[in-house]
Amino acid sequence: MRAQHQAFFASLFFSRLADQILLFLVPLVVFQTTQKATWSGIAFFIEAFPRYIVFPVCGALCDHMSPVTVLRASQRFRAIACAVGIAGFAIAGGIGWLIALSAVCGTLTSQGLVAREVLLPQVFTSERFEKVLSYAQIAEQVGVVLGPMLAGLLLGWWRWEYVVGVAAGLFFAADGATLFWQRASAFEWPPHGHGGGAWLAPVKTALDHVVRLPGLGRLVALAAAENLVIGVTLATSAAMVTGLHRRPDAFYAFVQTAGAIATIVILLLIARVRIPRKALGLVSFLAIFAGGLLAGVSPSVWGYVAGFLLIVGFDKMFSIYIRSVRQAIIPAKDYGKTLGVVIMLNNLTQPLAGLLVGMFSGNGRMSAVVVAISLGMGALGLIVVLVGLGPGRRRVHVAPLSKQTPDSAD
Repeated sequence: MRAQHQAFFASLFFSRLADQILLFLVPLVVFQTTQKATWSGIAFFIEAFPRYIVFPVCGALCDHMSPVTVLRASQRFRAIACAVGIAGFAIAGGIGWLIALSAVCGTLTSQGLVAREVLLPQVFTSERFEKVLSYAQIAEQVGVVLGPMLAGLLLGWWRWEYVVGVAAGLFFAADGATLFWQRASAFEWPPHGHGGGAWLAPVKTALDHVVRLPGLGRLVALAAAENLVIGVTLATSAAMVTGLHRRPDAFYAFVQTAGAIATIVILLLIARVRIPRKALGLVSFLAIFAGGLLAGVSPSVWGYVAGFLLIVGFDKMFSIYIRSVRQAIIPAKDYGKTLGVVIMLNNLTQPLAGLLVGMFSGNGRMSAVVVAISLGMGALGLIVVLVGLGPGRRRVHVAPLSKQTPDSAD
């Protein structure tokens, strides 16, 4: 792999590592402070909802300017947000600063995510897209593996605000790696001719694509169903492990790390072995559904761990299925704006799951909420199949994004 491509993936790794540290801190610190799973769910909703509601704006932004500029701004401003949050805590105190800075960083993470997603097909034009996605997600998952370990280790030495300072440094490192890649590769973003115009027009175009492009609506519905279980898992994992099953913080970090390692193993398999797209989607969806049920009904912590591993391990396999199919469906010149709206629709069920946890998980009902949301995922998936929404009845013939010209017609 060329040095500039390594730098591209390194920036992804540093960014993900810092983001994962923040994701690890919020539910754990909130639960330790309040000793209530309901507050962990509410904190997750406050943290996650801004991440997803801004995706349409982020997508339109990537069609109005170079996604490289968008990506670098995302990394720099996340570092600044961490510094402001630390300063605010030092002046006023309270864990609200941790939740607020995490919400701001989450919003900027969405900006960076869309920018990278738009860049990938253009940066790696000669590679099989599933392979590129696998290696990109491996870089992310290494950050996910090390994030809980690093956060748990640092929390054993320092208060949470110092750990946030480490995250700020990692965001600056991600921006440095992006700058090195940009200069070493001399990459030039081909303009798509969307320099001006009303900001609501891109959203209208994207929604029109969701409704009219064969297969795109099906992908949105399936991803929204899957993200119900991902959301409830993220919102309750700290409370389930350290509260319901009474295990220490180190065991919680172990569970998070084990899940990330399982994901890397699955991603390496996808990168090296050609697996039919439909098989990727079916196997991963069923595994996540089964994992949610197992995590909710098991009275043993090891049963919960097994369910957790199924959920987070196969989440990225399902993501590769979704991303590879939609990349072949969405026209290149509308990719950014459509991607932003699609990702928002896909992921709004994650903060919804956190809100449901906050509303209904009191009085020892946390496991029941996990089971109910998992059954909701299965029901939504079954409805999609029965209705026949998507490419099963109509085929769409759209060239892969990396093969399309930026100026193709509407």
